[in-house]
Amino acid sequence: MPRSSIKRPPANLDLSEVLRDIDNLPELLSSASLFGNEAPLEIEIGSGKGLFMSTASAANPSHNFLGIEIMAKYAAHAAGRLLRSRANMPESKYNCMMISGNAEPLFQEHIEPGSLEAVHVYFPDPWWKKRHRKRRVVNETSIRNFSQALRSGGRLHFWTDVLDYFDNTVELIAELAPEFGVPIPEEKAEATHDLDYRTHFERRSRQHQIPVYRVRYERR
Repeated sequence: MPRSSIKRPPANLDLSEVLRDIDNLPELLSSASLFGNEAPLEIEIGSGKGLFMSTASAANPSHNFLGIEIMAKYAAHAAGRLLRSRANMPESKYNCMMISGNAEPLFQEHIEPGSLEAVHVYFPDPWWKKRHRKRRVVNETSIRNFSQALRSGGRLHFWTDVLDYFDNTVELIAELAPEFGVPIPEEKAEATHDLDYRTHFERRSRQHQIPVYRVRYERR
């Protein structure tokens, strides 16, 4: 299913605390350089409207969360959501922010090996045509990047509603990164209200009774 249209946040809304300019980043992306502390850092690739970033960062205040979204208007929308969710929190307590850009070069050039607590990839674009599969978020290069960036015991979460993408990813990880071990199925949460869905795409898949394939890896 394609992304639904969204509007950018109002022009007078100051997003500077939660939206970083990709051309003005620290040399290394870390909790110390981004948040001024040493809390475990989790990264979501393809944050969309920011539902996971908002709910996960609120539920886990002892961790920091960085969202990387390639589409600028979605990154701004997600940053606006983060700002609203922290309306009553002092800026020094912010534990989440967005970057608009391509995750692959950021992982290759700006993330120290063994520094991440978790990487989250939820419902990435499947790029249906075979010749376009190299554009998929989870590919041979990114799998190696994730493995290098995660600490021992760090987690990789991958969810999709495209069975071919799921099967291909599981096969690639087994081939390229045996240090991830066996995939661990993640169970669907029993939703008691709308925000029990991890992302907007999960919500839409459930509403349309589309199967979702959820897996977690723990790096050895």
